[in-house]
Amino acid sequence: MNFLTRFSLKNAVAVFIISFLLILGGLYSFSSLKVDLLPNIEFPQLSIEVVYPGASPEDINEQVTSKLEEKLKSIDGIKKMQSSSYESISIINLEFPFHTDMNDMERQVDTIIKDTKLPDNVQTKINRFSFGTFPIFNISLFAKQGVDLQKVLEQDVIPELNKINGINSVSVGGLKEEIVQITIDKQKAARAGLSLSQVKDQINEKFLSFPAGNVNTDTLQIPVRVQEKLDTVQALENMTLTSPLAQTTTPAFQGRMMQATPPLKLKDIATIETITDQPEKTRYDLKESLSMAVTKKQDANTVEVADKVMKVLNAHKDQFHYAIGFDSAEGIKKSVESLVREGLLGALFASIAVLVFLRNVRATIIAIISIPLSLIVASIFLYRLDISLNVMTLGGMAVAVGRVVDDSIVVIENIFRRVRKSKTGMSDELVQDSTKEILKAITSSTITTVVVFLPLGFVGGITGEFFLPFALTIVFSLFLSLIVAVTIVPILAKFSFKKVPPEEKEGALQRFYGRVIAWALNHKVIVLALSVVLLVGSFALVPKLGFTFLPNEEQKTLVASIELPSSTSLAKTNDVSLKIEKMFADQQEIKDVTAGVGSRDFRTGLKRSNQANYFIRLKEGVNVTRFIKTLEKNMQSIVDEEAKGTKVGVQELSSGGPPSNNNVNIDLYSTDLASLQKAAKNVETYMNKRKDLKYVTNNFADQQKQVVVQIDPEKAAEYGVSGFQVLGTIADATRPVQVGTLKLDGIDRTVQLSYDKGIDSVDALKNTLLFTKRGLVPVSAIADVKEVNTYTSIQKLDGKVFARVSAQIVGDNIQKVTQDVINDVKKEVELPKGVSFEGGGGSDDTVETFQQLGLAMVVAIGLVYITMLITFGKARIPFIILSALIFVPIGSLLGLYVAHEPMSVSVMIGLLMLIGIVTTNAIVLVDRIGQNREQKGMAVRDALIEAGKTRLRPILMTAFATITALIPLALTKASGTLISKGLAITVIGGLTSSTLLTLVIIPVMYELFFFRQVKKERNA
Repeated sequence: MNFLTRFSLKNAVAVFIISFLLILGGLYSFSSLKVDLLPNIEFPQLSIEVVYPGASPEDINEQVTSKLEEKLKSIDGIKKMQSSSYESISIINLEFPFHTDMNDMERQVDTIIKDTKLPDNVQTKINRFSFGTFPIFNISLFAKQGVDLQKVLEQDVIPELNKINGINSVSVGGLKEEIVQITIDKQKAARAGLSLSQVKDQINEKFLSFPAGNVNTDTLQIPVRVQEKLDTVQALENMTLTSPLAQTTTPAFQGRMMQATPPLKLKDIATIETITDQPEKTRYDLKESLSMAVTKKQDANTVEVADKVMKVLNAHKDQFHYAIGFDSAEGIKKSVESLVREGLLGALFASIAVLVFLRNVRATIIAIISIPLSLIVASIFLYRLDISLNVMTLGGMAVAVGRVVDDSIVVIENIFRRVRKSKTGMSDELVQDSTKEILKAITSSTITTVVVFLPLGFVGGITGEFFLPFALTIVFSLFLSLIVAVTIVPILAKFSFKKVPPEEKEGALQRFYGRVIAWALNHKVIVLALSVVLLVGSFALVPKLGFTFLPNEEQKTLVASIELPSSTSLAKTNDVSLKIEKMFADQQEIKDVTAGVGSRDFRTGLKRSNQANYFIRLKEGVNVTRFIKTLEKNMQSIVDEEAKGTKVGVQELSSGGPPSNNNVNIDLYSTDLASLQKAAKNVETYMNKRKDLKYVTNNFADQQKQVVVQIDPEKAAEYGVSGFQVLGTIADATRPVQVGTLKLDGIDRTVQLSYDKGIDSVDALKNTLLFTKRGLVPVSAIADVKEVNTYTSIQKLDGKVFARVSAQIVGDNIQKVTQDVINDVKKEVELPKGVSFEGGGGSDDTVETFQQLGLAMVVAIGLVYITMLITFGKARIPFIILSALIFVPIGSLLGLYVAHEPMSVSVMIGLLMLIGIVTTNAIVLVDRIGQNREQKGMAVRDALIEAGKTRLRPILMTAFATITALIPLALTKASGTLISKGLAITVIGGLTSSTLLTLVIIPVMYELFFFRQVKKERNA
């Protein structure tokens, strides 16, 4: 790369113009980067949702879930299949390995669904999952006086929001729906021989509109359309119904009957009225509101979309006001600001560190110019690769701040030293020779640091995907820092160091270090033994550190829910919810609460009238863990009084990032559902007693009463009744029949039919009349009607019925707690006969990830060895340099222990980075030793001592600059930094210990590897 230095010195103006253009390009790219909390990652998961109205969980399981599971398991590469069969809905989640073509998988799944013989009236939907699918907003809206808020939203606001580029969906909860309710008189309908389904069909027949060919004239071909429409509610009331009884009489009798009785109109047997229905209720701090959830498209800029949403809402301030219950853009801005702040502080600290060593302002400015240049120009590559500005890319920049300055420090220090030694003063030749002298060292050290990130490709799953933007940011920044060091820095040095004072004699530190090297070379055994003792001692700290995937970050937003016994009405759920919301209002720690009654469940996505969900924002300074326990206790006491058997849940809102893996799962398997329920309850009770677990959940639902109508095939045949006829009659009597959306009086209205008298008991169901060839008979004449207990849902994992009891682990020692729970369930929990169990959870994935990262480190060391072998051309030299790595864990583990940070993925990434950073210092030292021996013909020991004294300052400067740049990240208490703190502490500790040991160990190892040469020189 020496030609770049020569070109730069000859074409300084051109280089400055190119640099200026690149800075402009970098600033434009940086400002154009999408801003998000997390990298844009699509999970290799598909969720199939099948709605089968009115079906029980058993029916759903038999007729939908099992049929699809049987076909889906034939898909190649499917990793895991989990299903849940609820009343009226089946949800099947499929998981695939990362880098699977999800478009192809979606097509295959769609084909399988179409080819499977499912019941006729099912509706299917396939969903995909990514970080982008999480709502970015939850906003409560309140109408101003005299404003129809629902109308304003539907006609103005939602269409305007949907026009925003990047909006995926806008859904509003708490809307009221106008329904045309047709209440049929049960007795009159029976006399006419009409069921609800028959009335529905006759209404739909009146809404006819179809093309019927063309009329050909001499000059034109005119299309013909046949249509019949009921345009108004009045027309619907006067609609003529055809009685099936009239169709079964003889023609002669039919004629006499038609003369005798007037035609039957709908209003003769029904009352028609327009009613207002509200299927879900939403509130904000006890005030009635409409609740708006906004999701963005996967690759959209969250902050930009959020700003545009706010602009639309603010444009309608005269019609409504709003309160924000959840705003992910606010969290993103805070995370970005804290990382930018820590990055800038790091740059400042690195600058001070360089100034302390060089004691020359101009030299310091030249050295640190690589920080803005490298990071700004790196933004061009991020922009071209469509990588967003998120906690990983900003974390990469904050971590790179200290490292990008290293090459420039080494170059400027060498030029500065050579100029002060030179008698002729500054010249192009001197700058070129000074840069060339350390070119091999800085090139190989930068390439070394870059290649350690290549093995991140070996790390599979979400970890590899998640850390890729982090690694790419550092790689681009380091390559650019090398280019800056060999182009811009020499030019600036040439113009800045025209007059510099001559070099002082060796400083006290250099003289002291020379004596330390001499002593170490004479006492190699003591030096090595002491180093090994320190290393072994540091490993003794590992069991005390804890072991987790990513350290838990405390969230200031909670999600809470109550689930009343199934079949509880919306009105009852709302009453209980109001009491809970009043309790929330009395809590000093709570900032605001957004409540949804009968709204979508956070976990399953199902709308259920027996559930209420809450977004709870806490004030600053609240002890979240302690407050959750208080809140849970207060909620439980209310529901125990109001509705026995209600489930309560409170937990921190998930950031939607990579899984924290701080969970433990106990999976129980059995074909006997009663035994499975008992086992799940026993395990749940045990886990609730443990203080190191929180948020215990049991996916095995409670039983509920169900009425089963068992048809007798012989009696049904005797009366000429089919099973579908029985089903239709009972369904008509027990729930409204949806006619559909019809345009009446110019407005699209939902129309539904129901009887004036419903079935309110099992006896009433038994006495429900069926039309048969022998006349009207009760259901009990052809079927056995009985009450049974059944399950509200059936859960399966890879086709096997299972129950999962899961909990989050308190603290960071994930592996130990997981193993303790599994062992204790085996020993202490009584499981019914025929129930087997498997223990696992996040610990399994964490161990696998750690193994992959361990392999990545081994590969990284191999790549570093190859890089140095190519650079230095001698097999022994890379081993000498790599010996510095052995002592990295000493400082890293001690630093983690002092800071109370657990072993985590961020720590492992820090250790991976250290492989590159630590070898840099060793390379700078060993390169000078080689120059002394090859170019100056010095003896090994003399070469070692001279190289040590000469390279002491750049080694200490680069290490000190990197360490000080990471101090703000290590001390941060801001949330959203996610990986930075553990990584920063690891690098600071490891670099401190390895730098100090490198300065002693490298000379010792060098002499050991060249002991024959040393012996020969001594004897000479």
